[in-house]
Amino acid sequence: MSQQQYILSIDQGTTSTRAILFDLQGQIEGVAQQELTLHYPHNGWVEQNAEDIWRDTQAVCRDVLEQSDVKASQVLAIGITNQRETTVVWDRATGKPVYNAIVWQDRRTADLCQSLKKHEAMVQQKTGLLLDPYFSGTKIKWILDNVPSARTKANKGDLAFGTIDSFLLWKLTGGKVHATDITNASRTLIYNIVKQQWDDELLALLDIPRVILPEVRDNSYLFGKTTKDFLGAEIPVTGMAGDQQAALFGQACFKPGMVKSTYGTGCFALMNIGKDFRVSKNKMLTTVGYRLNGEITYAIEGSIFVAGAAIQWLRDGLKIIKSAAETEALAQSVPDNGGVYMVPGFTGLGAPYWNPHARGALVGLTRGATAAHIVRAALEAQAYQTLDLIHAMADDAGHAIEEIRVDGGMVKNNWVCQFLADMTQRPVLRPAIVETTALGVAYLAGLQVKAFASTADIQKSWACEHRFEPKMPQDQQQKLYAGWQHAVKQVLA
Repeated sequence: MSQQQYILSIDQGTTSTRAILFDLQGQIEGVAQQELTLHYPHNGWVEQNAEDIWRDTQAVCRDVLEQSDVKASQVLAIGITNQRETTVVWDRATGKPVYNAIVWQDRRTADLCQSLKKHEAMVQQKTGLLLDPYFSGTKIKWILDNVPSARTKANKGDLAFGTIDSFLLWKLTGGKVHATDITNASRTLIYNIVKQQWDDELLALLDIPRVILPEVRDNSYLFGKTTKDFLGAEIPVTGMAGDQQAALFGQACFKPGMVKSTYGTGCFALMNIGKDFRVSKNKMLTTVGYRLNGEITYAIEGSIFVAGAAIQWLRDGLKIIKSAAETEALAQSVPDNGGVYMVPGFTGLGAPYWNPHARGALVGLTRGATAAHIVRAALEAQAYQTLDLIHAMADDAGHAIEEIRVDGGMVKNNWVCQFLADMTQRPVLRPAIVETTALGVAYLAGLQVKAFASTADIQKSWACEHRFEPKMPQDQQQKLYAGWQHAVKQVLA
């Protein structure tokens, strides 16, 4: 009898590292997780220890196989999905990072981005991105400019740059492979997504030597094999994608006009726009959705920096809840938001405002405001922010958005999903498997090793667990949204 086979997804996120084991029907066999520490050395700076990420990755992969009683020989392939834009520069000889990983949320290069604004139109035409500290390019420049001897070593080719996927691939293959996938490359500010290559003009603008850059591959590709000492067998790594693109794939958004919105640490909505690159008129990002067999699919993306992170702040900062699970009952315990709005600009505001200097605010507080109103305001903010994005996306795409497929930790909350449907005035579909990021990269890894035949095969296996229909009267929806817009204006002022 042949042994059952599995695909192992490494899901390296902002606040945790997870390994999820899928069977070849896309069902979850096991999950292992380690929390990850974020470091805040200065106001607006956010860092992680990349060595901790590697140590945790090894631990969770070993744990999930042990828990599931699965041998390394039963793992057909590995997929890696990751927090995008987070930047690591390491020494090729030792494999040691020269500085902490600078996280996507980090704002230290805000002034540099401001000083380059006259180049923004050129940058957007090539990368689909705006000049913002969010992206990797200015972080690389900061490391080369501020770490002693880093620039000299980089120019000699002694250092390597990578986003987290690339760093983990290097470690998994024992330093044999320095590569990334096209979705992660598309978030660096130095990759031309029209020509699909690293761009000399952008490299010159940020003074980044080409010699430190990884090779760029399709999302489904034989990237390399793990060393035997990683899990006890050499296992091919055959899928890689940034977390939001992996979720787009896991939600089977294969047709132009389909939208997925992920509510994790941040919130990211992506719309498939097909084979043609186009620049957003509404300060959204154009990005690579995925590339299979050399054929590219683009997406328009709206990035919200704070979603679940606002709930973490209520728990750890204000200490008004003990766990995220309490928020649903608290939100329902009050009849409305009491006029209280939270604008969660803890690390600036993303799309469609793009203000790195904005800060968070609670607006409309009265003596009647309670902890429940503040919790409700934090949850409501996700729907208002999503509506901002949906308006911009629909305008950019030129056609209506019929439904929103959602995933991420926050969508376990039924109240959040219903409020999202009410505010966007569109059906919200929650899939049977909400781990769509890990599932998406399992699909990509599986395509390469023929565990899945095609995207049509994957489309058939996508299942909806719950469909939330809009119920709120339109005048009430409009009044609530007007309150949100007023709150944002106050923050931006």
